[in-house]
Amino acid sequence: PPNLSSQILLQRPDIMEAEYQLKAADANIGAARAAFFPSITLTSGLSASSTELSSLFTSGSGMWNFIPKIEIPIFNAGRNKANLKLAEIRQQQSVVNYEQKIQSAFKDVSDTLALRDSLSQQLESQQRYLDSLQITLQRARGLYASGAVSYIEVLDAERSLFATQQTILDLTYSRQVNEINLFTALGGGWVE
Repeated sequence: PPNLSSQILLQRPDIMEAEYQLKAADANIGAARAAFFPSITLTSGLSASSTELSSLFTSGSGMWNFIPKIEIPIFNAGRNKANLKLAEIRQQQSVVNYEQKIQSAFKDVSDTLALRDSLSQQLESQQRYLDSLQITLQRARGLYASGAVSYIEVLDAERSLFATQQTILDLTYSRQVNEINLFTALGGGWVE
């Protein structure tokens, strides 16, 4: 496909996975940093109490409570620092993994395109060779008809022609497999 952007590689499943892992690692750093800040919890409740069941819902039997709770991570600072450091290391690993996946994707596409060019050149060469073998076979048949050569010459020309046709079929198959591999290397396709 001509003029495709490298952005198409972003739809490869392995790159998408690495990207999501990187985003998750970034989020984990945020969570680890948040552990350094105090947390405030406000709890309130409404209840009713009575010594007798008949007076449970009468006025004066209700009560409410309000409980503020503040947690300051003074004693967890060492653990929080270790968790932050671990999250940062995992994020760095995710960056390296993402970069490796991108490089691997470019290599896959490059190798597949190089093989595609090689197969096309081989097919062109074999097609030219097939054309010359067809001429050779016609000449061998003409010489045999005139009695100048034995039928073995015709059979040799046919054998060479058939072998070249088989080579062309094999190369055509390889080129089709290569197209499938290119489709896969590009992340499953493109929209034209």
